[in-house]
Amino acid sequence: MNNKPVGLLKSVRAVQKNALAVIPEIALQQPIVSGVTGRRWHMIMDPGAMRQILLDNVGNYPKSLATRNVLLPAIGRSMFVAEGAHWRWQRRAVAPVFSPRNIRNLSPIMSQAARHSVDRIATAGRAAVDLHDEMAKATFEVISDVTFTGNDGLDRDMVHRALERYLDTGAKMTVLDMINAPTWVPRYHRAIAAHELKYLKAQADRVINARKTEPSADMASDLLDLLVHSKDPETDRGMTTDELRDNLLTFILAGHETTALALSWALYLLANHPQYQERAIEEAKAQLNGRIAEEADLPQLPFIRQVIDETMRLYPPAAIVSRTALEGDVICGRQIRKGDTMILPLYALHRSRLLWQDPDLFIPERFENPKSIDRFAYIPFIDGPRVCIGAQFAINEAVIILASIMTRFRFRPVAGKVPEPVMVLTLRPEGGVWLTVAPV
Repeated sequence: MNNKPVGLLKSVRAVQKNALAVIPEIALQQPIVSGVTGRRWHMIMDPGAMRQILLDNVGNYPKSLATRNVLLPAIGRSMFVAEGAHWRWQRRAVAPVFSPRNIRNLSPIMSQAARHSVDRIATAGRAAVDLHDEMAKATFEVISDVTFTGNDGLDRDMVHRALERYLDTGAKMTVLDMINAPTWVPRYHRAIAAHELKYLKAQADRVINARKTEPSADMASDLLDLLVHSKDPETDRGMTTDELRDNLLTFILAGHETTALALSWALYLLANHPQYQERAIEEAKAQLNGRIAEEADLPQLPFIRQVIDETMRLYPPAAIVSRTALEGDVICGRQIRKGDTMILPLYALHRSRLLWQDPDLFIPERFENPKSIDRFAYIPFIDGPRVCIGAQFAINEAVIILASIMTRFRFRPVAGKVPEPVMVLTLRPEGGVWLTVAPV
């Protein structure tokens, strides 16, 4: 983070390299910071103001044009980008997909991916392993198996590589996004990723059209079937192929990337805090005794869950989100004008000196009593009506995979391999998370 806000050109360069660089140091010590970078903006680090934007007056604060410009080429018709009535009907239609019952039905897939991850890590012996790469493989296996239970003719490795290339290039924000230029104006980074995006959309369309006529054998365990057959309970309307494809790609992208990041950072933090790593190992061994975790084990793994929560406080996968004010408002005593950009830097909110004791330290016990934490001081999945619909799915998956790993392995840092948190679309560990592995 910088000591002070920067100008337009410097902001553009910083955003393209690492969006965290545009958060001024003072944001850690203030509830609101305002400025002008092409247009008026306000950074919000106050729980009450977060509640006002995300819940109480949510209709006045849709996703910003910059956010939509970045995501529109990939998932433009999905409920992640949609607003108003178009968002509401998609949310109603998709909600049953992530019901507690369906999440329970899908948990064996999480356990299977955890088993495969444990087996791959075991082959490393005592060598150093890039755990970010490994966690990406594990979570992609979960989301692809949850999405496609049958043999749909997909080359999953190709799909995975295309997603990674798109994240590395096409998801970067440009100066054109920051000044809200129309999406038809070419963006260099997105042009590079156009081939990957075209491939992903073509594969999704092909599978969706085939599935409409030939459902999978076990509808309860296939997200694609549930989406294809989903209906708005108020209008009985189903999704078009474009809407299905964009939501499918949203779930694959978000379900794979964000959980992989939470797990990668969690392993990095545990490796660098031996006392907490030993506690996690002891809890996992006591409950699992070397076996793979299952959904029924989740209530008996409270410390593993605390590790995940604290990790997402320090390294929220979506570290910065933004909204645009449709009408004037007052937030933290400051006048908000129509068109102002509201920047919600979760990275700064979660490390605020006003809200957290020793905010930069990794202390999982903070979450022993989650109800003691202000609801809008900790929002890794956002909150309000736009809270991430797959939040519980992601938490269950992360705890199952992490507990399964900790019952078998102990990790140590590799000298000279310190990942830098770099945010483009999500908060990634640049250079990977390299740790040495040893059996417990």
